[in-house]
Amino acid sequence: MSSISIDHPDHGANAKQLWGHPMGLYFLFFVEMWERFSYYGMRALLTLYLAASIMGDNPGLGWDNAKTINFYGWYTMFVYLATIPGGIIADKFLGQKKTVLYGGILLCIGHTVLAFDAMWAFYTGIVFIILGVGGLKSNISTMVGGLYKPGDDRRDKGFYIFYVGINVGAFFGAIATGYAASQYGWHYGFGLAGIGMLVGQIMFMYGRRYLKGVGEFEGASDSINKDIMKKPLTKVEKDRMLVMFLSFLIIIVFWGAFEQAGGLMNLYTQQKTDRSFFDWTIPAAWFQSVNSFFIMTLATSVAAFWYWWKQKGKESSSLFKMAVGVIIMGFGFLFMTGASYQYAETGSSAMYWLVLAYLFHTLGELCASPVALSFITKLAPVKYASFMMGAYFAATGLGNKLAGSLGEWSQSAGELEMFTGIFIFCTIFGLLVIAILKPLKRLTHGAEEMEMEK
Repeated sequence: MSSISIDHPDHGANAKQLWGHPMGLYFLFFVEMWERFSYYGMRALLTLYLAASIMGDNPGLGWDNAKTINFYGWYTMFVYLATIPGGIIADKFLGQKKTVLYGGILLCIGHTVLAFDAMWAFYTGIVFIILGVGGLKSNISTMVGGLYKPGDDRRDKGFYIFYVGINVGAFFGAIATGYAASQYGWHYGFGLAGIGMLVGQIMFMYGRRYLKGVGEFEGASDSINKDIMKKPLTKVEKDRMLVMFLSFLIIIVFWGAFEQAGGLMNLYTQQKTDRSFFDWTIPAAWFQSVNSFFIMTLATSVAAFWYWWKQKGKESSSLFKMAVGVIIMGFGFLFMTGASYQYAETGSSAMYWLVLAYLFHTLGELCASPVALSFITKLAPVKYASFMMGAYFAATGLGNKLAGSLGEWSQSAGELEMFTGIFIFCTIFGLLVIAILKPLKRLTHGAEEMEMEK
C-alpha cells in the first residue's frame, strides 16, 4: 500500500527559521498568495461578466441574475469538491508536494485559456481551474501543518500567517483584475489572473528546497509508514473522525452565508449600490477586496484576542471559535438588511452598508476559518491526512453551492428577506453549537489540550 511521509523534519533545509517559523512556511505563504490572487481575481469578475449586457463597450454574456448566481454556485462547489480526489491522489500516488505542483500547472493553463474571448475558452478554462484547485488547495494547507511537529504550539500561528497570505493575494487580485476589466475588458482581467498564477508556480518550484521531507510520497518501500497506514482506526481516531465530520456542518453553514459575497452581494454592488466617489465610479469588483483588507489589518488583533481569552482560562476550543464566527458573520447581514431598506426607499444604497457587512463577515471568518484548518491537521489520522483536508474543502464547496442556491432563491423571495433570514439562522445555529459543545469536545479525546500541554 502506498503512503505519504509523516515525518516532521527538524534538520537540513527545514531547520532554517525566519521570525520563529520554518522558512518553508513563507514560500507556501507566497505560493498561496499568488494562487489566491488568480482565483479571487477571477472570482471577482465572474458573476459581473456573466450578468453584463452583451451590448456596450465591455460586453459580457448577458445572463439574468438567477442564472448567473446558479452557475456561480455550481462552479465554486466543484472547485472545492475537487479537493477530495486531489487529496486521494496525494495520499495514494504522488504525495502532497507533487500534487500541488501539477495542480499549479493546471491552474496556469486554465487562467490563460480564460483570457481568450470565446465560449469554448470560457468553459475549458473553468474546467482546468476546477481541476487545478482540486490538486493544490487542500494539499498546500496540509503541507503547512506538516512543517510542525505534533504538539508544536506554533502551528496555529503558522496557519494565521498562511491565512494572511491568502488574503494579501485576494486583496490585490480583486483590485488588479477589477481595474484591468473596467479599463480594457473582461478578458484582460482574466489574463492578469493567469499571470499571477504563473508567478506563484515559479515561487513553488524555487521554494521546494525549503520543503524537504514535507508532503513527500514515500511509496511502499517505507516499511514503518506502510505498517502505520495498514493499521485499522482506533476508537479514539474514529471518534475524532466523527467530530470532524460534524464540524463540517458548521463549515457548510458558514460558507453558505459568507459566499453571498461573490454572488448575490457582488451583483447587488454592481446593480443597486451608489458607487460614486466624487466624479468617479468605483468598480464593483473592488469591493471583493474589502474582506481581504480587513483580514490583513485585523488578523493579528483577533489572534491576540483569542490568546488573551485562553490565558484567562475561558473556553477557546476550535469548535467554540467556529460557532462564534458563524454568529458574528451572521450579524453582518443586518447591514445588508439596512441596505435593502435604503434601496427600497431611495432607489440605491450607500457603500458603507457593504463595508460594515464585510467587516463583520471578516471578524467571523477570522474566528472560524484559520482554526478550522488547524483543527483538521490536529485530529485527522495519518492515513487520511490529505483526504480529511480535502473533505474540509468539499464541505466548503457544499457551502458555496448552498450560497448559490440561496442567492438564486433571493431573486424570487426578495433580497431583504434573504439577508434577514441568514442573520436569524446563523445566530440560532451558532448558539446551538455552543449549547452542545461539551459532548462534541469529548469526541476529540483531548487532542487540542494535548497540543497545549506539550
